[in-house]
Amino acid sequence: MIKRIDLSGLWNFELDPDKKGIEGRLFDRQKNDTINLPGTTSIAHKGKYNDKKETGFLTDPYLFEGYAWYSKDVHIDKEDLEKNIFLFLERTRLTKIWIDDTFAGEFDSLTTPHNYDITRFVRNTDFRITVLVSNVDYPTKGGHLTSPDTQTNWNGIIGDISLRIFDDSYIADIKTYPDIDKKSVKVVLKTVNNTQTDKKFTLDVNAFLTDINGDTGVSAPPASFDITFISGTGNAEFEYFLGDDAALWSEYTPVVYRLEIGINGTEEKSSTTFGLRKFSTTETKFLINGEPTFLRGKHDGLVFPMTGAVPATVDEWIRVMKISKSYGMNHYRYHTCCPPEAAFIAADLLGIYMEPQLPFWGTLTAPGDENYNETEQNYLIEEGFRMLDTFGNHASYCMMSLGNELWGSKERMAEIITGYRGIDDRHLYTQGSNNFQHTPVLLPEDDFFVGVRFSKNRLIRGSYGMCDAPLGHIQWDEPSTMHNYDEDIVPSDTNDANAAGEGEEIEIQYGTGVKKVKAASADGPLIPHIPVVTHEIGQYAVYPNFREIDKYKGVLKARNFEVFRDNLEKKGMLNQADDFFYTSGMLSVQCYKEELEAAARSNLVAGYQILDLQDFPGQGTALVGILDAFMDSKGHVTPEEWAGFCSDAILLAQFKKYVYTSGEEFTADMAIRYYNPEKLVDKKLHWELIARDVNTSDATGFAVNGETTVVKSGDVVIPDGTRELAELGSISFTFPESTKTVIYDLVLTVNGTAYKNKYELYCYPANDDVISLENIASLGEGDNQVFITNVFSSAKSLLNQGKKVLFMPNEVTESLEGFYCTDFWCYPMFRDICEWMKKPVAVGTMGLLIYTKHPALKDFPTHKYATPQWYQIVSHSRCAILDDVTDKDYRPIVQMVDNFERNHKLGILFEGKAGNGKLMVCTSKLGEISERTEVKQFVKSLVTYLTSDEFAPENELDIDKIEKIF
Repeated sequence: MIKRIDLSGLWNFELDPDKKGIEGRLFDRQKNDTINLPGTTSIAHKGKYNDKKETGFLTDPYLFEGYAWYSKDVHIDKEDLEKNIFLFLERTRLTKIWIDDTFAGEFDSLTTPHNYDITRFVRNTDFRITVLVSNVDYPTKGGHLTSPDTQTNWNGIIGDISLRIFDDSYIADIKTYPDIDKKSVKVVLKTVNNTQTDKKFTLDVNAFLTDINGDTGVSAPPASFDITFISGTGNAEFEYFLGDDAALWSEYTPVVYRLEIGINGTEEKSSTTFGLRKFSTTETKFLINGEPTFLRGKHDGLVFPMTGAVPATVDEWIRVMKISKSYGMNHYRYHTCCPPEAAFIAADLLGIYMEPQLPFWGTLTAPGDENYNETEQNYLIEEGFRMLDTFGNHASYCMMSLGNELWGSKERMAEIITGYRGIDDRHLYTQGSNNFQHTPVLLPEDDFFVGVRFSKNRLIRGSYGMCDAPLGHIQWDEPSTMHNYDEDIVPSDTNDANAAGEGEEIEIQYGTGVKKVKAASADGPLIPHIPVVTHEIGQYAVYPNFREIDKYKGVLKARNFEVFRDNLEKKGMLNQADDFFYTSGMLSVQCYKEELEAAARSNLVAGYQILDLQDFPGQGTALVGILDAFMDSKGHVTPEEWAGFCSDAILLAQFKKYVYTSGEEFTADMAIRYYNPEKLVDKKLHWELIARDVNTSDATGFAVNGETTVVKSGDVVIPDGTRELAELGSISFTFPESTKTVIYDLVLTVNGTAYKNKYELYCYPANDDVISLENIASLGEGDNQVFITNVFSSAKSLLNQGKKVLFMPNEVTESLEGFYCTDFWCYPMFRDICEWMKKPVAVGTMGLLIYTKHPALKDFPTHKYATPQWYQIVSHSRCAILDDVTDKDYRPIVQMVDNFERNHKLGILFEGKAGNGKLMVCTSKLGEISERTEVKQFVKSLVTYLTSDEFAPENELDIDKIEKIF
């Protein structure tokens, strides 16, 4: 290229919602309006204002779908008329262009630039460019490239908009194939020679080492190569040696080479970047330059609420990717989309392994199959080739996927992968993410596997939607650190069978709906011999933070949040919104920690892709991130805390439970998962058992910053040079004897490093003499006598007599099941899916909100949110629906947070004046778990309160209304 003419700025503009412009020659009349490009119609507030309040995703008040016309008068120098002229539109939708009144072509790529050769259409130095952009009638649905759930279906042109001028002979394309062993790069050129004879040129080649701060001052030895440009279009190649001290690219050394090629004796210069790297695999792991790495990935759907469109600036991508890196991410998986080049540049400079996908979420059938769509499939295949051609030089472009949760012909998928690899073998390929769902298959063409299971019951993540049951261990099992996925990946019993036979028709979740598909099972049990990546792990819902609403000052508006806020206000609980957000978020972090550690504890897991580090604002509003949609912290976990279980150095303690009795022995197996290239030498894993003072409490429960005492400590030697997952031996100790509850932190560190992880343990005094509340009629004496019953008619009679009553119902008619884990993804979406599939609907609750300072819990210290000592109590309870039986301002002592769609007021422990007496209701069947040490302490605390003068509730409960729910 010898010249670039920037076309950004003011363009003439007109909307064409009825798509009449071509026949009516609308481009002749574009003096009605103007628009700034790069940009979108929504950014410019073009179109009719929309006051609709979407609840399933963010609202674009100026969403326009149809044709939009953009035109600009352009001037070029006279000498440029003799050159080759291209119109470059970096990212847009479907386009057609005209030069003056002459149609000059069309492009349909959704992921790569539209690069028009307009040489033969430009006849004068002054001419008009007209661009028709259509965001309708796509050749494919487009996945998250066009979805209102993510970046919206915008209309416009973003990124670089320019004319690019080339000489008669020029380099049209450069491909780089690095070789880390030879410290060289093979350079393959596409040459263009618009003369009638072959021409010989000398190419001057330089490579400059670049990092995030720009050129480093280091360069490879310059070189020259004599190349013949044949008449027309040709190819040429040469090998360029970078020197013995050439720098390798990885997540730890994110340096790239800026390759510049000049044609000697002309003004023509071409450039590209590449990294000297090799991304490869063994049977179970990924390697970067021969060294093992573990993928810690995030899902990315191009969510940018301020613009409603994907950014094309490197600075913005560096901003968001730096945040991801600070939370331990080294991998991005793009859900049915591909970002613009700026994202790959940022990933090159930060060291992130990228996996773009074809913009497809559906069925890939083979010719002759039912519903085979040749046009769409050919488009998708070509789109993949365009992605490889456009972005393939980037060091960060390490992996390629055919799409998300695909069905259809595994043979056809194999053919497509083979075609891509035959053209470009610089990347690893996979058939897709979670393909065939319950009946996954492995293809010989797959370099790695991304999924959630290897059969119906061989699960490799911790949580699932009810429509996709069975549920994961974090949903059905008591919190622990014992889980890993090795047995599920390679079972010791190979008699395992898949869930469905090949060709059997089954009903599955499909996007936000359902569809019937034919299963494609493997022959016998599915045993992988390629790296395994767990797909979309996490999805632990957090209640909306209504304080975020004011942050939506750009294109997209959080009107869904406004609807949820108004509904909560109608239920009388708006003043609890901050608590719901806080407590559900704190439980979500615990669930993420357990899930990420389970993956890290698995030898046969090569990586994971969480869903997500940030909120997903669509598909029912899935607030599953520890960061909000803007990539800002929600305040539930710091990057340093998150790094304890999501980084390249994770310290792991494996033990069976979190709840202990005073004097009980504790045993844990210690391990480290380590990938940092800095070798561990003379290092020890140091552990400390720290007792926390729980007498000082605040609004969140016992004080985190109260007095602490180290009561036990020790060291475990880390063998020099430890890599990957290494078992370090076990530790054991006896909890000190105590007559009160003690909360301990088991803190793991490594000397001379910042590596740290922490586990919170709960130790209760021995309470063998405490009653179980089974078959007990009353407790206490005189005015402090409390009657205990599980029959409401008896409770009502006692209350009318002015007695104190503890009511522990056997059944709660108006209630929800007690479920410890927070909801999966988001309740409305999966409720609909389960109902359509005629499957059980998830409980849909989001963890506890606990009135920590209530005297009933004085001897049962607790956080404001659910932690493992509540698991049994919650799991054996029914959550009473108190909406219509209590005043709106009434609050339970132990409340279950409901999801934003229902907003039930849910009580597990609640009290009030009723009849002439005083009533305490506990809906947990404590008798079933009376031998649990935490339950004994809970009962002791409760009984101490009930048989004291402190049991004097002030809130009124209507005894007749309360009766309705029992």
